Amino acid sequence: MSRDARSHHCTNSSNLQVLDLSYNRDILIDNLHWISHLSSLQYLNLDGVDLHKEINWLQSVTMLPSLLELHMESCQLENINPSIQYANFTSLQVLDLADNIFLSYELPTWLFNLSSDISHIDLSQNQIHGQLSNMLSNIRSIKFLNLSYNALSGPIPNWIGQLEQLQELDLSHNSFSGPIPTSLGNLSSLVVLKLNLNNLNGNLPESFGQLCNLEVLTVADNSLTGIVSERNLRSLSKLKHLYLSSPALIYDFDPEWIPPFDLQDCWNNWESLVRVSLGNNNLTGKIPHSMGSLSNLLSLNLNRNNLYGDIPLSLKNCKNLLILDLGNNNFSGAVPSWMGQSLETLQLRSNQFSGNIPPQICQLNSLMVMDFANNSLSGPIPQCLHNITAMLSDSTSTYEIRFRVETTDSIMDFVFPVGLLIKGSELIYKDMVYVIDLSSNSLSGTVPSEIFMLTRLQSLNLSRNQLVGTIPEKIGNMKQLESIDLSSNRLWGEIPQSMSGLSFLGVLNLSFNNFMGKIPSGTQLQSFTNLSYMGNHQLCGPPLTKICPEDEESNNTKPIVEDEDDDYTSAVHSWFYMGLGIGFAVGFWGVLGAIFFNRKCRHAYFRFLHRLYDMLIQI
Repeated sequence: MSRDARSHHCTNSSNLQVLDLSYNRDILIDNLHWISHLSSLQYLNLDGVDLHKEINWLQSVTMLPSLLELHMESCQLENINPSIQYANFTSLQVLDLADNIFLSYELPTWLFNLSSDISHIDLSQNQIHGQLSNMLSNIRSIKFLNLSYNALSGPIPNWIGQLEQLQELDLSHNSFSGPIPTSLGNLSSLVVLKLNLNNLNGNLPESFGQLCNLEVLTVADNSLTGIVSERNLRSLSKLKHLYLSSPALIYDFDPEWIPPFDLQDCWNNWESLVRVSLGNNNLTGKIPHSMGSLSNLLSLNLNRNNLYGDIPLSLKNCKNLLILDLGNNNFSGAVPSWMGQSLETLQLRSNQFSGNIPPQICQLNSLMVMDFANNSLSGPIPQCLHNITAMLSDSTSTYEIRFRVETTDSIMDFVFPVGLLIKGSELIYKDMVYVIDLSSNSLSGTVPSEIFMLTRLQSLNLSRNQLVGTIPEKIGNMKQLESIDLSSNRLWGEIPQSMSGLSFLGVLNLSFNNFMGKIPSGTQLQSFTNLSYMGNHQLCGPPLTKICPEDEESNNTKPIVEDEDDDYTSAVHSWFYMGLGIGFAVGFWGVLGAIFFNRKCRHAYFRFLHRLYDMLIQI
């Protein structure tokens, strides 16, 4: 059927009530005058039909006295007819003119004189500019108002709070400025409120806490300031989607406050995420199973929240995960044996994990940080830790925790800092460190000798457990070791002499064990205070004040040897000076006696003096 035939056919259909020509790409209409004769038409849908040549579309549509719904989305309309003061939409309930080309137009005057029954207005994506007119406040029956993706500016007027039947308000992606009016808190029927991507400033109104039917709240990407607390969200029991992010907002929630809402499990739609960092946010609940759909995830940080339950099995699907930080929460159950093979940092400290450390942990060849401190783990330390090859190299080089992500458009490098408790302080590291921290658990058995094969390890903390046995001499091979804490266990035996060669060692704590014998001599081990060795009653030697038995014997014999040496030296000195005096006397009187008693010697002596005198005179 041709376009003219269709038009003629429709013209004769005076009883037609529904006409839907939407998204009929082969239709090009340059004149809508023919529809003005459809006096019974209640529903007209021309979405997607090319009407860019039709200038007087509004005049034709207003001739439909029974029209309830008008849908003209994406029709390439260019003229919104701002000069028309009144449009005869006496029965209209739904007006959808979204996604057209009303460039450089303000909201038309006829829009403010619509039917008193109008409930749905969608003028989104039209680049309409100007401010919201007070005349819109007359449309008290409105339930759906979408003015998003335009160029509207100025403040959001207070009168919007008078539209008591409003259920969905979308003013996002405009240029609205000024504070958010507190009157919006009066919209008790509101289900969706979107104000994101504007230039709004000031505080988030506490009156929002009264919107008991609200399911979606989006105010992100504005210039909001001030404090967001439980008062802003106190009655939002139906909330499913919440977007508040603005750089200057301060979140100050009462730690005892329990939100009345459960946000929707929405991670299924974010497969492209590479980093999720939600640490230190007072989050509660369990890790959503849908997080396992983040197949490209490299780093997941949920540290310092109030999360609980098991680690969901679905995270096994995150095969690219390099950093997993679940520390300082209330997670419980066993440490999973299925951890991803790519993991480089695994932090589970300060939770309620129990049971044994799974031997499968030794299969994580790239693991550099294993932090299970302050849990309720029991049983032995796995003997296979030497299979973690990343800790075996003796290389001293460091590198940033940097990961490369390739997208269709570019290649991006990310530097992920890691917070670790090393040397008694929690620090942020950008250069990778090699750490094993199993402290404050209930681990038993001996310290596996294999753990001392990890020659790249920089920090080893096994303190506050129930470990027994000795420290093997091979600990001296861990040349990169900077911190070692074996305190508060049941270890015994002598401290290996090889430990004195650990030149990088800055922290040493062997206190409260059963070590015995002399602390190996060497500048390294003597540089620590006695606090590093206290509680080992059979240890002796510096820096402890307790003297070793062998040193006491040496001290007792040393003064006697010194007296004998002093007597010997004194006798030698006496005989030396006595011999010197006798020799001088004998020599002096021997020469003088020969001159005095022997006449030939006397004459020869004086002749020598006389010649010497003549020689001196001649000179």
